[in-house]
Amino acid sequence: MTTTTTTTTTTTTVSLQDELVYLDTKADHLDRHGYLFGQKLAASMSPLLHETVYRELGLRWEQIRLDSTDMDLFLRFMRHPKFYGASVTMPHKVAIIQHLDELTDECRDVGACNTIFVRDLPSGQRLFCGANTDVIGVRESFVQNVPAPDIYEHRPAMVIGGGGAARSAVYALHKWLKATDIYLVNRDEAEVAAVMAECTERGYGARLIHVSSVEQAEKLEGPGAIAACVPDFAPSTEQEKLARRITEVMLLKEKKGAMLEMCYNPSPYTALGALAEQHGWQVILGTEALIWQGIEQDKYWTGRAAYDLPVKEVKEIIAAKLAQVSRS
Repeated sequence: MTTTTTTTTTTTTVSLQDELVYLDTKADHLDRHGYLFGQKLAASMSPLLHETVYRELGLRWEQIRLDSTDMDLFLRFMRHPKFYGASVTMPHKVAIIQHLDELTDECRDVGACNTIFVRDLPSGQRLFCGANTDVIGVRESFVQNVPAPDIYEHRPAMVIGGGGAARSAVYALHKWLKATDIYLVNRDEAEVAAVMAECTERGYGARLIHVSSVEQAEKLEGPGAIAACVPDFAPSTEQEKLARRITEVMLLKEKKGAMLEMCYNPSPYTALGALAEQHGWQVILGTEALIWQGIEQDKYWTGRAAYDLPVKEVKEIIAAKLAQVSRS
């Protein structure tokens, strides 16, 4: 059994025993540690974000990359006495839920968990709790970056994709951003059907509309907010090409809006984002969602309010990282 573990400065492939020794060594100079648990984590800015928060707060904490599909391994590490919590990414956002003691309302309603935090009871028992801060990332990306909310409020919205990020976007657009109808565009009809069924079961699926043809898209009112929740690759299958054509029809509508491009790994500068800008849309980079969902995570982990966290410093360090990506 092996797992790839990446700290903020090094990358190594280690055995389970080596990882346990590594953690014991970390415990000598760290007060607390957490994880980024998922796959394809090398380019993730999450550890950088949280490292900035901890440094500014004077905390001897660290978020460690755990690039692994081994759920049992993670559950074992989660029970370390100095574990403070974890960022959970694909493919574990749904699977982790069954292993948690409590869920926040957003986590339960979306059906996906991207944040684990610990609640210590007076009895000494530790409860492992799940939250979904992706929904906050979507909400704040629009609220913090669009100067006039009437650009997206009381207008239809559109979500491109059918995975966990798409579910979070639907939830945020429905609950906080005052969308009327929410259009779903995706290459896979079965994924759309699953999203619609789950959202309906949880009480917020009534205004979801699957846009499945160019002709249908041409007849619909244009969206004010778009959340793009798909990887950055050129459409190749007929279904992917159809989804892109439908998206272009919406981008060409006379009344424009703002698009949140959730994809930021390995780069937030995507082909879909460039297309939207060409058609006159404001494009919000996915790193904005990263920042705001990460700040929400640190509220859970540190117990501090957002105004007590170094948001300015986080924005500066992510902007500097983006400048490096842009130059490369």
